[in-house]
Parts: sequence; C-alpha cells; structure tokens
Amino acid sequence: MLLIRCTVALGLAMLLPLSLRAADPVIAAASDLKFALDEIAGAFTVDTGHEVRLTYGSSGLMATQIRNGAPFQLYLSADEDYVLQLHADGYTRDQGTLYAAGRLALVVPHNSPLPVAGNLDGLGLALRAGQVRRFAIANPEHAPYGARAREALQHAGLWELALPRLVYGENVSQAAQFATGGSAEGGIIALSLALSPALAAVADYAVIPASYHAPLLQRMVLLQTAGATAEAFYAYLQQSAARAVMRRYGFTLPDEELQ
Repeated sequence: MLLIRCTVALGLAMLLPLSLRAADPVIAAASDLKFALDEIAGAFTVDTGHEVRLTYGSSGLMATQIRNGAPFQLYLSADEDYVLQLHADGYTRDQGTLYAAGRLALVVPHNSPLPVAGNLDGLGLALRAGQVRRFAIANPEHAPYGARAREALQHAGLWELALPRLVYGENVSQAAQFATGGSAEGGIIALSLALSPALAAVADYAVIPASYHAPLLQRMVLLQTAGATAEAFYAYLQQSAARAVMRRYGFTLPDEELQ
C-alpha cells in the first residue's frame, strides 16, 4: 500500500492562514465543500458586506485542531460524529445542525483505461486485468470520504484487490488531485468535487450508489468563540440561496431523500 502525504492539491487542500484579521472569522470546512462554499461565501459578502476566511481540510484533522486551540468560529464537518464529539467535550455552543448529505463518485481521467461505472464492476475488471497501477482515495483514518470509499470498495468485494494500488490523499480534495492529475488511473472522491468545472475539464465521473456505504451526514456547528459574522454566515448557509448551491454540487439536503 502506497501512502502519499504531500501538501499540493488542485487549489483544494488548504493550510490555516498564518495571519488572520480579527474582523474576518475563520471557518473550518471539510474539503468536499471547496467549490460550493467558495461560491456561497462570495454571495454572502455581496449580500451582507461581511467576509469570512475559509480553510479546508479533512474533518478529523480539523476536529483535532479545534481541540488544540485553532481560532475557528464555525466548523463544517463531512461526518457529524466529529461535531457531536466536540459538543460532548464542551467545544461548541450546541450540537449544530445537519446541512447536507454527501455522495461518492468514481472519477476517471479522460485518458484512463478505467471504465466509468458507479457500480464499480469496471474497476474490478481493470484491477484484475492489471490496468490499474494506482487508485486514489482520501485517508480513511481521518477523512470521512476516505472511510466511505473504503466501505464502497468492501461492498463491491474489491478492497483487498485494490489495497496494494491505493494512494491516499490527506483529504478528499487531495485525493481528487491524485485521481485526475496523472498520479493514478482514477479514484473515489466526493461528487461535489467531481461536478466542479476544474475536474469536469479533465475527468469523467459516475455516482456510486448510496447503498454501498454508510451515509455521509454532514453537520455544522458554531464554536464557543463564534462572533456575529460567523453567526450570520451560519444562518446564511441554511437559507434557500445557499441550499440551491449545495444542491447544484450534488449534495442531498437534510429534508430530501437519498437516492
């Protein structure tokens, strides 16, 4: 099994800014939200005149940063368990709210021999034929999309077969870079990233059935240090305009049924 830990990413895997303006609250967000949340934050600034600073990464690592005193005011996790654990330990104001359910997608570069089939049958055939040298997923130890990708491969009976070929991104955004940037024949990433113009230009995708893995229930919560702008952005994310953006990037909203 090949473990890749590098910091480059398709403009996706972000580090916490070194200097922060107090007026702009820092929002910690799961990296599957990169394109959707950038768009929503831009609209928020236009509508309110206030800005937020977005930093993206794996939900598990960001939860650890919160415990270690990172100056976040709002946390959007790709796995609600991280939020609930932080609340139980007193780091958040309450249990927050579900904002979306995520979906997985098989993503394949345009020049890859890997068939684009959400049921993963084509991946199985390619693995058995020796056509896959590397296949990318997020690190399942701390990235929710990586954990669910492992479940999907297990459901398809491909985990042991794929294991020697796996390359891990620190988060799902980095996995997307590996899967589409020439480092691998493909990968399993967030549908929200596969739908972005940047990835659509270089790769094809197929949605993996929701039944192949446990739900990706995504929850957000205000931290104890949240100020008025973070509170306003939290409310903004629950309004119809923001919900429409989330839906366009393939997220299922809390009051909708997973297909």
